[in-house]
Amino acid sequence: MDLYREFMSKTFDLVPRKVPKVKTKYRRIVTEIPPAESIPLLKKLYQLEPFSMQGQPPIIWDRAEGINVYDPYGNKFLDFSSGVLVANAGHGRHEIRKAIEKVLHKPLLHNYYFPSLERLKFAEKILSLLPKIANPNEYKVFLTTTGSEAIEVAIKLSRAYGQKISKEKGKKVGLVSFEGSFHGRTLGAQMIGGMPKLKEWIPYLDPEIWQVPFPDGYRCEDVSFNLFLKTLEEKKVSPDRIAAVISETYQGGSAAFAPIEYMKNLRKWTEEHDILLVLDEIQAGFGRTGKMFGFEHYEIMPDIFVCGKGITSSLPLSCVIGKKEIMDLFPPGTMSSTHLGNPVCISAALASIELIEKENLVENSYKMGKILHEELDKIKKAFSDVIGCIQGRGLVAGIHFATKDKEPLGDLAALVVRKCVEKGLLLFAPVGFGGATIKINPPLIINEEPLLEGIEVFSEAIRESIEETRH
Repeated sequence: MDLYREFMSKTFDLVPRKVPKVKTKYRRIVTEIPPAESIPLLKKLYQLEPFSMQGQPPIIWDRAEGINVYDPYGNKFLDFSSGVLVANAGHGRHEIRKAIEKVLHKPLLHNYYFPSLERLKFAEKILSLLPKIANPNEYKVFLTTTGSEAIEVAIKLSRAYGQKISKEKGKKVGLVSFEGSFHGRTLGAQMIGGMPKLKEWIPYLDPEIWQVPFPDGYRCEDVSFNLFLKTLEEKKVSPDRIAAVISETYQGGSAAFAPIEYMKNLRKWTEEHDILLVLDEIQAGFGRTGKMFGFEHYEIMPDIFVCGKGITSSLPLSCVIGKKEIMDLFPPGTMSSTHLGNPVCISAALASIELIEKENLVENSYKMGKILHEELDKIKKAFSDVIGCIQGRGLVAGIHFATKDKEPLGDLAALVVRKCVEKGLLLFAPVGFGGATIKINPPLIINEEPLLEGIEVFSEAIRESIEETRH
């Protein structure tokens, strides 16, 4: 049994556990967890799908509304996952469902990339959201289906642009990314990512992709931009070989942001050397961090940025936004996708963005985020022996479980998640370095009462998990 299977058997196994009943305004637990009735169904599903599809708490989702997820057995969970940062405007919003229904009854379910009014409205809306430092007339929008696909497009555009401006054919194709980064699961996305373990299946790694340390202040204590320059020098990578630098706005595995000054220096350096700056907004976009786009915290504007996840609060859709001279590099028919601009998904995106604006969810994310991080700081002080750091902004937080020597405590983090779920607080499995970071990211519609209740449950789960491991 490998380490991951052993970890699974200890944490998210299919053993019904008797747990105390829970009944609050936001949570209800009336069965064992996982419910005994669900075990045969989960076992059958595990037999039919690859092992990689396991790993999350074994709770069958039946429906989801607002900030709650319900299973078919009478249990109600307060959702601190947003379905992995998707349901920014809340689960199952009536307004989003209504927008989808309108397209269904047209009917228009698919149009390849023949023009549609939905695509026009979407492109106009996205560009209207750009920060004031950007001129919307200088940018274009390309629709894709998943975050990984959007990253692949960004890689393609970056290298095409580098080759176009290079004096020496094929020289300016290099890509610089950051250690610890995650950009998706397709070939290019995993090569540009900064997690070596995820690349072991790739026999020939691209020699023109290099990683540099991410200045998170915890795993990498040197947060100076000089470290970036020094690392490239050590790797013998000169700027004239680099087409683009790509970074997540915050690292998905930890919720760590780079220092503002670092990112400003990076932006200045890339401009000086005709290098594109590409920012991965797939997790950060549409209000998650207390800004419409996460990169606004850095007071810079990238040449290309990619969005996904929270763009629709529901259906699969992603997009690439970039400067016109970059986006127009490929002629018709050479950069397209079968389902790009799906009218049903676009309608969901437009309705979700409208809700985010109408209900001031960006501002709410900022306000609730202050409460979230203040309360998490108290938790860190109370459990300083097992919590190494807490990172994030707005309604995203990464709680990294580690010893004083920064050794990750993955088993403890997984146990905390399990206990949270048993108490009716839904989280996804730990991520990041050593599988020891628990991410907290509720829908942006959450208010103070359920937020505080969830944080209290989280604190209880940590205390109980520590006690259990000590015994």
